Amino acid sequence: MKNIFMLLFSAALLISCGGEGKKEEKKENSIKLSSNSSEPKEVKEDGISKVYLTGNDQMRYNKTEIKVNAGDKVVLTFEHVGTMSEATMGHNFVLLKNGTDVQEFAQKAVEFKENEYIPGDTEAIIAHTEMLGGGEKTQITFQAPEKGEYTYICSFPGHVALMKGTFIVE
Repeated sequence: MKNIFMLLFSAALLISCGGEGKKEEKKENSIKLSSNSSEPKEVKEDGISKVYLTGNDQMRYNKTEIKVNAGDKVVLTFEHVGTMSEATMGHNFVLLKNGTDVQEFAQKAVEFKENEYIPGDTEAIIAHTEMLGGGEKTQITFQAPEKGEYTYICSFPGHVALMKGTFIVE
């Protein structure tokens, strides 16, 4: 009986130690995924600004500031690098015009679930992507507005608190 107890105790100890190692490994993988140093950077060619932006399952963009040149053609690639679904943790990029009340816009967006949380009756948007779920990627092209600082957000309900940044046009 003593041998069986020792065997069960040893097995439980091995299983619990093995499980912790796996959790740590998963954590390392998620950190590597969210801080991928090989991600494309902003590239400025003559008249074109290429921007790579991501959103993750922790409701964070990888950039809180984007700089482009006035009048440039902006090619923005947006990728949801998380794993959660669009319905649970959807993300988008919405560039708002100067003077837009961000909180008011976000509250209004909640009412437009059928339109991916983009109000259909607003003129506050310069450009926006579609709503993405984990693992999805999209690209939009638009003309950079005049010089100034603009706000970009994710319009999924509640995300504006953490997912916003400044779009600087030089």
